[in-house]
Amino acid sequence: MTAPVIAATSVEPDLVPAPVVPAGAQPPRARGRLRGRAWGLYLAFAVVAVAVLWAVIPGVFAPGDPLTGVPADKLLPPSAAHWFGTDTLGRDLFGRVVHGAVHSLSGALIAVTVGLALGTVLGAIAGAVGGVADDVLMRVVDVLLAIPGLLLSLSVIILLGFGTVNAALAVGLGSVAAFARLMRAEVARVRRTEYVEAAFGSGATFFAVLRRHVLPNSLTPIVALAALQFGTAILAISTLGFLGYGAPPPTPEWGLLIAEGRNYVGTAWWLTALPGLVVVAVVLSANRISHRIGRGTR
Repeated sequence: MTAPVIAATSVEPDLVPAPVVPAGAQPPRARGRLRGRAWGLYLAFAVVAVAVLWAVIPGVFAPGDPLTGVPADKLLPPSAAHWFGTDTLGRDLFGRVVHGAVHSLSGALIAVTVGLALGTVLGAIAGAVGGVADDVLMRVVDVLLAIPGLLLSLSVIILLGFGTVNAALAVGLGSVAAFARLMRAEVARVRRTEYVEAAFGSGATFFAVLRRHVLPNSLTPIVALAALQFGTAILAISTLGFLGYGAPPPTPEWGLLIAEGRNYVGTAWWLTALPGLVVVAVVLSANRISHRIGRGTR
């Protein structure tokens, strides 16, 4: 009589229960990514805060006159005395960048305000009223979206004239379509929710529901878009200044500063590179903040 053979059993790897990870615990790599994102957000806020301080109190950071210079000190490279070097007239470039922040940032603020106000009103009307009004307003928005932003801005500037304010108005009108389209989509989404239907069922009027429920719950994504458009407006106004449609010389506007140094790229690289890096840093920081606001709304 043979002894019974007991087959060896093996445990499938896939059936082994995974170790229990405590709540809130993250792998080291995930914690490193989160820490890096946090530091990136803090850096973005710091860059935007410095740019705003430049615009509000430029004399603290650059006490000198940005419009006068010393001809004997022209085209000096960056040093301890002149952080960004000097231009062709001996003017301190860092001081001109600091004093130019008020023109670029105020222009971007005007542009965002114009686009936000007009676009929000048009989008709210289209999404709340619907019907023929929605069709007409959205066709107008589609036409605006079909026109390149720079071409639309140049067309408006030709009608209004040159200058930082007119350039800001042109950029703001070019961003109306983006605000209107997003606002219309948000209003249409909120109107289909249950609490809005309950408000209508309780006897509330159309404008009361629109003011108390629809608009407050539709504006959060608009704020994220406004932060994104702020950086885009800085870049657009600098582009118009570079092309000569913005502030006239010798105004220390960021786009104009880059344009003034383009003929000296080979001999004085700092005239275009350093103001350009400032513009890039502020625009990227504003975009980083807008992305954070957008993730917080989802």
